[in-house]
Amino acid sequence: MLSLTLAEGAELRPLEPWQAAEFYAHVDEVRDSLRAYIPFAANLWDVDAARAYLQDFADSQAADGPRLYGIWLDGVLSGGTLFRIFDTQRHVCELGVWLAPWARGRGLVTTACRAMIDWAVGERGMLRVEWGCEPSNEASIAAAKRIGFSYDATIRQGFFFDGRQRDYQLWSILADDWRAR
Repeated sequence: MLSLTLAEGAELRPLEPWQAAEFYAHVDEVRDSLRAYIPFAANLWDVDAARAYLQDFADSQAADGPRLYGIWLDGVLSGGTLFRIFDTQRHVCELGVWLAPWARGRGLVTTACRAMIDWAVGERGMLRVEWGCEPSNEASIAAAKRIGFSYDATIRQGFFFDGRQRDYQLWSILADDWRAR
């Protein structure tokens, strides 16, 4: 996928190491709005760290694993989506998202995630697509519901982030349910 138009002036495309300076500037600008829920917002403090983060995803994608995409709105990096897990042996993947405050409310995450699920299920044979988020992340829960995920469980203290164990909710869509929608 070179790029996917999400709406007028908005596109989804791979976020790659050569874009480290742009990615770092974006993270630095929206850090306060993401830090509570998005681990990389707490860990990327310079362009070199951003480049290493993007390189890890590039290497992973080259090995048919997790992958990372940016959402550009009017030419400005404004958020992104990722397959945090992309396991072709188990046929399970996990979506993740983030979006700058000024880009929210336009349906960009919903449109991007639906296209990603279509590809994962239709082209790559994924049988289960997951979504994980903190129970307090109301925006993420609302997005999961809009996209069509079903709530599975709350995993107590199942995620280490920002120096402590945190709960997270697990949501999922099965391939058969996605195709039948």
